[in-house]
Amino acid sequence: MSSPTLDQLHTYHAQERVIFSKLVLQFSRSPSESLLVMATWFWLENFGFEDIFATIFPLPDRLIASFANEAVSCFRCIESSDPPNGFDQIPLTSQYFQNHVSLPMIYKHRYTAIAGIKTFLNTICSRIFSDILAQVLPYSSPPYSVPGLHPSLIIPGFPHPTFGNINVMRPDLVDGVNTFNNNNSFLFPKGLWEWNDHSMESENDRTMFITFSRGFHVSQAEVKELFTNIFGEKCVVGVYMREDCVSSPNIFACNNDQQQSLFAKLVLDSVVTVDRILEGEKLQKFRINGKHIWARKYNEKKDGRTCFT
Repeated sequence: MSSPTLDQLHTYHAQERVIFSKLVLQFSRSPSESLLVMATWFWLENFGFEDIFATIFPLPDRLIASFANEAVSCFRCIESSDPPNGFDQIPLTSQYFQNHVSLPMIYKHRYTAIAGIKTFLNTICSRIFSDILAQVLPYSSPPYSVPGLHPSLIIPGFPHPTFGNINVMRPDLVDGVNTFNNNNSFLFPKGLWEWNDHSMESENDRTMFITFSRGFHVSQAEVKELFTNIFGEKCVVGVYMREDCVSSPNIFACNNDQQQSLFAKLVLDSVVTVDRILEGEKLQKFRINGKHIWARKYNEKKDGRTCFT
């Protein structure tokens, strides 16, 4: 399938563009927050809450603004490392959609949501809203250049600590030539018409950090057996642990007497499996062959310093 033209994308996402225009032009919301609101709605619609934009589009402006406020609650809930006990609920969103939606339910799928929102920001929002963003972001703002990418608008608030960066190409400047016209095609990732919910997952996104009790040796085979038995035969991509840690600079990493690894990296097939394992909790405890295993989300900054074979 050939890449869609920009006009085709604008037509296909006409309702979304009207809603986004209201957020940034009429309601004067910040571009970064408005982009996250739209990406959150895109993800929720893909997740199973159908016709979100078709439902919101005909509503009065005051209700659209209220829906946007609840979308902000959604992505702020996802940003938090703690469950949403202290967050307000989202009654309007729950009322208008057939399936029950709540902040605890969204948080239970936190890592799936983060990966999905990042993908929608970069595959759809960055393209279909660029001309609208150019109306609120001064053209005097100097574009920054990323090797291999077109000149981009600077969006205050990005890179985002949870949802990463977004590359929004300037509609007035693409290699010095205006290619945003009716006759030229624009380059889009293959499969944009059909959403691939794993398209921007990195290995770190779908990695768990596993720890063991000192004195109870757990093998790679046991780790794989445990998780495949519970979460499916193909859920484990790899188990990485350091079996011989005598030379490790991390004195907490190993029991040198037994050369026992006290931790492992568990790479899974998708972030969906990460959420299935954690079920909205920071830490889950498992047991195999009488030995305990603790699993939490892998943090590259915190855990990346740890040695693995």
